[in-house]
Amino acid sequence: MSDLPRHRPDPASSTFDLSRPLPARLLGAHVAIGNFDGVHRGHQSVLAATLDRARAEGRPALALTFEPHPRTLFTPDRPVFRLTPPEAKARLVAALGLDGLVVATFDQALASLSADAFVEEVLVGRLGLVGATIGWDFHFGRGRQGSPAFLDAAGRRHGFTVDVVDPFGCEGGAPVSSSRIRSALEAGDLAEAAGLLGYRWFVEGTIVGGDRRGRDLGFPTANMHLAPDCRLRHGVYAVTITIDGERRLGVANWGRRPQFDDGAPVLETHLFDFSGDLYGRHAEVTFVSYLRPEAKFASVAALIEQMHLDGAEARAVLSTIGSGSALDRALAATEGVGEASS
Repeated sequence: MSDLPRHRPDPASSTFDLSRPLPARLLGAHVAIGNFDGVHRGHQSVLAATLDRARAEGRPALALTFEPHPRTLFTPDRPVFRLTPPEAKARLVAALGLDGLVVATFDQALASLSADAFVEEVLVGRLGLVGATIGWDFHFGRGRQGSPAFLDAAGRRHGFTVDVVDPFGCEGGAPVSSSRIRSALEAGDLAEAAGLLGYRWFVEGTIVGGDRRGRDLGFPTANMHLAPDCRLRHGVYAVTITIDGERRLGVANWGRRPQFDDGAPVLETHLFDFSGDLYGRHAEVTFVSYLRPEAKFASVAALIEQMHLDGAEARAVLSTIGSGSALDRALAATEGVGEASS
C-alpha cells in the first residue's frame, strides 16, 4: 500500500476488547476479519478493501482479530512463531488508517461456536457491522464450517455485505503468507521477510538488566527477552532501536552467547554513540540486515575484534537504508505512543 491515509488513529486508544461494548461511534462499521498475524501485504489488501468500502460510505473501518493465535489453543505443544503480538498488530492497523482493532479472546467458548452462532452473536450482536471483508481462504466456526460462501449467504440473511479478497501474490506468483515470512526470518533473510510484510520486521519489549559483560567488553547493550516462540535466526544484525520516540542506530546479537554461557536467548542491542541507563524503558528494535551467525571465537580478544568489525559493517549498512516503505514511515509516526489498551 503505497498511499497511506494521512490521519492515523492512536493504537493505544483504538484497540477494543470484544467482550465489552464498542463505542457507539464504531457501530455500523465495515469490518475486516482474520487472524492477521504479521499484517503482511496479503492482509493489507483485505484491510485496504475494508477501508475503501467504509470511506466511500462514510462509515468506520475496523479489523476483528483473535488472541491468542488459534493454534495456541488447538496445538499447545507446538507454539506458533508470532510475527505480531497484539500491541504490534494494533500499531500496524492504526498505521494503515483503520479506526480500530477489535480483539476477540480465542478460547474454548469461542472455538465451540457454530458458524451460525458466530455470525449472530459476534458479527451482528456485538459488532453490529454493515459489511465484512475476508480473505479467500477464511474459515470460521466450530470445525471451520463457515466458508466465504457460507458468510456471504449469512450476510444476505442478516443484511450485511460480504467482500472476499483474492490471494495476494508477490514476485514469482506465490501467495504472500505468514508461514513464508516465518521461514524467511528463521533463515535470517530479512530482505525476503520485508518484501512479504511490506515493512521491516520489528519487536517490542522492556529493557532488562544483564550481566554487564557487554560493558566490560566495551560494547554496552540494551537487553530484551523476546517471546519463547521467537524463531528468528540467531546471529548479529544491523538494527534501529527506538526508545521514547527517539530512534537510534545499532548492532544487535540475538542468541545464546556461546562465547560465555550458551544460555537462554537474549536480544542484546548496542546503541551507537550513546551512554546512559535504559533499564525498565520500553523499546522497539527493527531488524534491517543480517550480518553473520552467532559464533564462539578462539578468545575474548578475537570476539572483541569481530564486534568492532560488526559495528563498522552495521554502520555502513544503516547509512544507506533510507526511510523504508510508506508503511515503515507510517509506523515511525506511532513509535513511542505506548502499549495498546482497551
